[in-house]
Amino acid sequence: MRFFLVAAVLWTATPAAAQVAWLDERSKGVADAPVTIFEVADFQCPACRDFFLNTLPALERDYIATGKVRLTFVNLPLVSIHPNATPAHEFAMCAAAQNRFWPVHDLLYRHQPAWAPLPDPSAYFSLLADSAGVNRTLLERCISTGEMRELVLAEGSGAVRNGIRSTPSFVIDGGLLSGSIPMSALAPVLDSIISSKAGSK
Repeated sequence: MRFFLVAAVLWTATPAAAQVAWLDERSKGVADAPVTIFEVADFQCPACRDFFLNTLPALERDYIATGKVRLTFVNLPLVSIHPNATPAHEFAMCAAAQNRFWPVHDLLYRHQPAWAPLPDPSAYFSLLADSAGVNRTLLERCISTGEMRELVLAEGSGAVRNGIRSTPSFVIDGGLLSGSIPMSALAPVLDSIISSKAGSK
C-alpha cells in the first residue's frame, strides 16, 4: 500500500479556538496512545460507511480500547458529489458541542441510505438528534449561527491543500492511506508503527 507524506495537522484554516474546543469531542482513545489516526471522511461517502461498518469495530476493539491508537475524525465533505454532506457534518459538529458527536456519527453512517438522497435532510437529522440524545433547541441554535459550517468547510479546504482528494483517507504518522481499508491491511501498518516506537524508547 502506497504512502504519501502530508502535514499532520489538516485544519490549518480553522480558527484556533475551534480547534481546541472540538478535537477531543471527536476523538476516541487515550490522549497518550502511541499512534494517532486522523480519519478524513465524508458522512455521505459510501466507502466511509463501509469503513464504519466493516473496519472500525475491530479497530476499536483491538487498538483503541487497548490504548494503542487514538482516532480523530476530520471533516471533508465532498460537496461537488455529495449535496447533503455539509449539513450532515454541520449537524455532527453541533452535536459535538453537546458531547454527542460519536452517537450522531454512528447514526449518520448507519442510516446513510435513508438521508443521503433526500432533497432536504434536516427533518431526518432532527429525528436522528432525538435518537442520539441531542438537545434539539441547542442544536438549532448552533446550526443557525453557521459557526460549525464554517469550521467544516475550512477543515475540508485544509485537508485538500495538504494533498487529500478522496474519502476516507487516513493520516498515520505523516503517511496517507486512502480508501476503505480492511483491518487485515490496516493492522500490519499499525503494529509496525507501534513496534517501532516501543523499540526506540
